[in-house]
Amino acid sequence: MNIAKIKRRKRFMVILFCFIAISISVFLILNASRDSLIYFYSPSEVKNINEIEGKTFRLGGLVVEESFEYIVNTKAQFMVTDGVNSLIVIYEGVLPDLFREGQGVICEGKLDPNGNFIAERILAKHDENYMPPEVADKLKKTGQWKERN
Repeated sequence: MNIAKIKRRKRFMVILFCFIAISISVFLILNASRDSLIYFYSPSEVKNINEIEGKTFRLGGLVVEESFEYIVNTKAQFMVTDGVNSLIVIYEGVLPDLFREGQGVICEGKLDPNGNFIAERILAKHDENYMPPEVADKLKKTGQWKERN
């Protein structure tokens, strides 16, 4: 065999090995990150999605006026709306200082078999400037959007 052919074959094998290694790495990274993604939905989207029960996701919208109540000690219940649909949220723990009725909120958790959202984490925002565009558009269409000066 010719030395040039041997060098070419070695170079080809190295390139092939690198391509296979990079392909396997990319596949493993994408496969692992797929399970750790947390999607954001509005109450209307949650009602329209099948098979979401038991999956962790974020629910965003406005806390409905006069819907907040304590069930026991640190367990609270309130409703979140996007102006069209509402969902009951149940949360056990200390609520953020900025949490209040009529304000934007993002809740992270799962839907229970009764259709209630069991929140593991509550993220309160100080105004609607941080509202995701989809939720803000729905609130504007229903007239519940509050413009800030």
